[in-house]
Amino acid sequence: MGFNCGIVGLPNVGKSTLFNALTATQAAQAANYPFCTIEPNVGRVAVPDPRLDKLAGIASSAKIVATQLEFVDIAGLVKGASRGEGLGNQFLGNIREVDAIAHVLRCFEDGDVTHVSGKVDPVSDAEVVETELMLADLDSLEKRLPNLEKKAKGGDKESAAEVPVVKKALEALRDGKAAREASITDEERPVFARLQLITAKPMMYVLNVEEGSAATGNAHSAKAEAWAKPRGMPSVVISAAIEAEVAQLPAEDQAEYLSSLGLKETGLARVVRAGYALLDLVTFFTVGPKEARAWTVRREARAPEAAGVIHTDFEKGFIRAETIAYDDYVTLNGEAGARDAGKLRLEGKDYPVKDGDVFHFRFNV
Repeated sequence: MGFNCGIVGLPNVGKSTLFNALTATQAAQAANYPFCTIEPNVGRVAVPDPRLDKLAGIASSAKIVATQLEFVDIAGLVKGASRGEGLGNQFLGNIREVDAIAHVLRCFEDGDVTHVSGKVDPVSDAEVVETELMLADLDSLEKRLPNLEKKAKGGDKESAAEVPVVKKALEALRDGKAAREASITDEERPVFARLQLITAKPMMYVLNVEEGSAATGNAHSAKAEAWAKPRGMPSVVISAAIEAEVAQLPAEDQAEYLSSLGLKETGLARVVRAGYALLDLVTFFTVGPKEARAWTVRREARAPEAAGVIHTDFEKGFIRAETIAYDDYVTLNGEAGARDAGKLRLEGKDYPVKDGDVFHFRFNV
């Protein structure tokens, strides 16, 4: 499925280092988790999930396939991008196409790496980028509104539904708020989504610190976290320099190196998981002797939609889903044990997929 997360940030914040480390790490792990680079600036990475290995072990699966999240390294943004400064038009065009945004903030001091504004201030950097994105959305909506109002007066129902939603988004943007902060009702959500506003996209902050602060963070990252939290933005502290070093090590040596730095896992693993959570996704599994595989659907997806992730025929001809909760599968040592204990359920078309469900779909085409 096409879930992707755009990596953005000002120049010299470690954005490309982060992306390169992501792709290199996953390439090194290709024996377990397939990795592919679609374009020079696009890569798919495995979502770390120890449950998959556990299920594969119980079923003696010959192959393990993790669920994937796509990361896009988007051209750097500078102040004035909303007016086309720098690579502004390219940046804004690329960022409109992603599902979520990972905004890298520089939280490290380094005299050899010039900061575009002359000083390290992650909050100021975040505000620069956020302002440019809000200005781009504001300009887009102000240009669209007159035409929408004209069509609405002419009786166009779709335009009539969009006008009040556009006005709510404009009110928020003119008040210096992101579009996601507009007072949109549940009924208006589908219309709001069609507007494809940049500042309506879910966003997280990746706080790039120096190597010595990777485990605990530093004053800069603490300031950024304090700024992001009341805005409902998750944040992850990493050291892109450490991630680049880890990416060059054999997979079997990475854990020991991380442990020596006081780290239990790579920062990239946390970034990938946070991106997965940011997109509000859940994982379900298919397990057998040939393969144990993790699949991705949006939260609250129904069983036929999950079946369609595997193959469109599964959704078209969906009959039922033989379902075992992850904990039951593990506790009862697999499908046979779960079936004998009455923990294998037959779920129909209205069943909302739960994170960790193990499915076997029945279908007829």
